[in-house]
Amino acid sequence: MTNDEGVSAADLRLMQGLAQRITAGRPELVNDDATFGELAWNWGKGLADEGASWRRRLWFSGGDLVAWGWAQLPRRVRRSDGSVKDVNGAYLVYQVDPDYAELVDEVIGWYEGVAVGIERAVIPSAADEFGVKRWVAHGYVTDPASLGDGGSWTQLNERDLVDVAEPVLPAGFRFRTAEQAGPAAAVRAHVDAWAPSTYTAASYQGVRQTAGYRGDLHLLVEAPDSTMASSTIMWLDEVNKTVEFEPVGTHPGYRRLGLARAMLLHGMWLARAAGAAHATVACLGAPGHPAARALYYGVGFRMLVRDAPLIKTAG
Repeated sequence: MTNDEGVSAADLRLMQGLAQRITAGRPELVNDDATFGELAWNWGKGLADEGASWRRRLWFSGGDLVAWGWAQLPRRVRRSDGSVKDVNGAYLVYQVDPDYAELVDEVIGWYEGVAVGIERAVIPSAADEFGVKRWVAHGYVTDPASLGDGGSWTQLNERDLVDVAEPVLPAGFRFRTAEQAGPAAAVRAHVDAWAPSTYTAASYQGVRQTAGYRGDLHLLVEAPDSTMASSTIMWLDEVNKTVEFEPVGTHPGYRRLGLARAMLLHGMWLARAAGAAHATVACLGAPGHPAARALYYGVGFRMLVRDAPLIKTAG
């Protein structure tokens, strides 16, 4: 076991390695935000502005990482519209090898120690019945924000890369990659799609440092007026021959034109050419959030697993 500190690039690669091992045998047990691609995306985009608030602990058996916890503590974040948001609670991303399931109690104990006296959130996989029961035994309950039609829970969707339809863009639009368009265009595409956003040029520089990022698998759709109207990053896990779309977004002024659908299909063709045989993408799963789910279902994805957001009040 190692001591508490920030999450380094070397730590990230170890954490991604555990995600790859679990994905190979028990993909339904990979937690929300703990997949190969989500880890890279969240680490890269947050490193410059939020990294000082990160704490982590790693558990090893022999030379193998078998569990880890990544706590994100209270911090202040600045968004693209100039507003400032104070995050007052803690959030834990974690993963435990199912062969060492009992370590979840050590992860919980560590998290309780680094987030004393503040609200604590965690999102295990709903398929991890043992893990969920252990969190509940330590006083965690279903997050009220996840209940009802407007709930905040996330589902992971999957499909095999067979029988992929041909992408069709509206006249005048074209596919680009981040390699072709350049960093400024890639950043602008994300900020426009997710405004107000905390994403900056420094965020993108962090993303580009991560294991698994490829500029030729970072896709954009360029509009006739040169606006980068839609974008996604594809994270290729070569070990499992799977690709993960994260994030996927479209400029508000260019929605309902079929751009995201075409981009996803184009991405699947590129991923298949790069050696992938399988794809995943996450979205909000509650009934009140139908748009992204309909998009992904419309290009052949179906739900694999959902998360189980839990929370413990301050004290």
